[in-house]
Amino acid sequence: MSSSQPFVPSSPISPLVRNLRKSRFTYKHLAQLALSSTTSPLRVIAHIDLDAFYAQCEGVRLGIAEDQPLAVQQWQGLIAINYPARKFGLTRHITINEAKKLCPNLIMQHVATWKEGDAKWAYHEDAFAHIATHKVSLDPYRLESRRILACIKDVLPAPPVQRVEKASVDEVFLDLSSQIHSVLLERYPELSGPAPYDDPTEYLPRPPTTALDWNTDALVDLDNDETEDDDPDWDDITMLIGSDIVRSVRAAILEHLKYTCSAGIARNKMIAKLGSGHKKPNQQTIVRNRAVQQFLGGFKFTKIRNLGGKLGEDVVSKFGTEQVKELLEISLGHLKSKLGDGTGSWVYEIVRGEDTSEVNSRTQIKSMLSAKSFRPTINSFDQAVKWLRIFAADIFSRLVEEGVLENKRRPKTLNLHHRQGGQMRSRQAPIPSGRPIDENVLFDIAKNLLGQVIVDGRAWPCANLQLSAGGFEEGPTGNRGIGGFLLRGDEAKAVKHSLRDNDGQMSDHGDSRPDKRPRSEHGAIQRFFSRQGTSHGESDEEFPFTHSDPHHRKKSASPPNLVNDVQQPDDYDSRYVPLHTRRKSITDREAIDHSFLANATSPTSEDPVETYVCSDCSKALPTKFREEHQDWHFAKSIAATETDSGSREPTTAGQARPKGAVAPKRLGASTVAAHTQKVEKGQSRLAFG
Repeated sequence: MSSSQPFVPSSPISPLVRNLRKSRFTYKHLAQLALSSTTSPLRVIAHIDLDAFYAQCEGVRLGIAEDQPLAVQQWQGLIAINYPARKFGLTRHITINEAKKLCPNLIMQHVATWKEGDAKWAYHEDAFAHIATHKVSLDPYRLESRRILACIKDVLPAPPVQRVEKASVDEVFLDLSSQIHSVLLERYPELSGPAPYDDPTEYLPRPPTTALDWNTDALVDLDNDETEDDDPDWDDITMLIGSDIVRSVRAAILEHLKYTCSAGIARNKMIAKLGSGHKKPNQQTIVRNRAVQQFLGGFKFTKIRNLGGKLGEDVVSKFGTEQVKELLEISLGHLKSKLGDGTGSWVYEIVRGEDTSEVNSRTQIKSMLSAKSFRPTINSFDQAVKWLRIFAADIFSRLVEEGVLENKRRPKTLNLHHRQGGQMRSRQAPIPSGRPIDENVLFDIAKNLLGQVIVDGRAWPCANLQLSAGGFEEGPTGNRGIGGFLLRGDEAKAVKHSLRDNDGQMSDHGDSRPDKRPRSEHGAIQRFFSRQGTSHGESDEEFPFTHSDPHHRKKSASPPNLVNDVQQPDDYDSRYVPLHTRRKSITDREAIDHSFLANATSPTSEDPVETYVCSDCSKALPTKFREEHQDWHFAKSIAATETDSGSREPTTAGQARPKGAVAPKRLGASTVAAHTQKVEKGQSRLAFG
């Protein structure tokens, strides 16, 4: 039986509970944002693209009004057209004459060129008529690109928060994630606390904001299942903060350098690049996460970054379409079967807006090329050498930008490519690493390479010549030249005056050199055996002694022994001293050593000295000198043995031996070494003859 009473919920949902709804993002996602993680759903990437960059460079250089139509000319074609000129229907595929007909007040500025024989590029009014003797130079645009990049970095926080990648001469990627994380915590302090229960998978609270002011930004329409009435989540907040940062960067470039640029802001590099070209010129487009499918659906597959060329042609040929919205309907398995597992999976993710490539702050070039196609061809070594001079200057100017003068990066090899008819020949040579790189070094190597090409075979007429530098490596860091350790000029004078203040003797002697310390009359070896010298101040000798011994005075009064007087190294070995000299040295030192040992027994301090009685000479000696004293006795016995052996030898060099007599065996170095080796404990020396 059904009840007639209406149903009343026992716990109705209050407005307070409704406001406590959680975000779709977790504390882990917030932490990933701080680390600029490529997998964070809150990530924000911006792509800045200069508007008609070459044309803007020439307009700024010439001081032309912004609404003046202008095109950049290279020989008989156009390589850049500003936006006022595009309103007249001008494109880069039309001829000079056609452009003048469409826009009579068009200003055409030829690019700078290297003139044959010149050492520097310049703007030449008649360059378009001298294609045979001029070479295009893009250096003016590279220099402006460096200034723009420096301006961008000045606006952003310092690294590691700042992540800037120079994608090309007129394109820059910015990873704003870490900077946005800092701003987010300042504006919304409730996010700075720890996660509930210390669980990073806990969801964030919803943003307190219900409406966002996107200023003048171009917003891409949301996907079909999304509406603007939905409250924003934290990914929308991060996009809004990112748009404010990019707007300030673009404003700084315009204010300081007079260049306009467009920007795209999205969750990855691929979508951000597509967004920067969505609304041009001088605008920025925001592709929110809820609008990715709607945005990509209108593009051709081949327009997506890294998907042109052969891969794009392969996809079109196998699936019969180049529209992203049609590729979205193809299953992952079908893509893998046609393109392979790796490529199929990658395409499946890309058409859905997934891209985890990171913004690389250290994107560096791997090679530099300077080339010229000759129309008409050149036919002599002298002509080719003139162009090599231009190539060397061109490459060196770009090496300067890479920091070769500061030894930051430098190439290891130089390559020359030479085309004669349908044959292309190449030669390579290393760039010396032990000397600085300059224009002349590159030119000399290039000229030698050209000589090798000529020697190897037919070289003329030459239709194309190329010079390239490659094999770039990082230079050493932290090294200082010898000049860094020297003081010059006022700095040296200041140090000199400070020394004079601290040492009054400098003022007395002026700049005179200090006297050399006189050489000691006694060598290190003699001092070791004789233990002579007096203590001056602190001494490391434990038993000082005097010169009262008569043998010592006699030794000092006599001419110094050459062997004893020479300062020998610590590893000096007496075995390599001539035999007769060693006999004399040991005999002469006998009295000295006995004197030393006798004096050493007298106490020099109140501390008792432990002694022992020598069994050979019955002297009382300090125990610590026992081993040394035994060595002395052993050396003395060896000397006596050698003396007896030497007495049996003929004393005159010319004295004849009796017939049949055998010359006595001399003691060689190895024998002496064996005799002089110390007898270890528990061993005894055998007597041989």
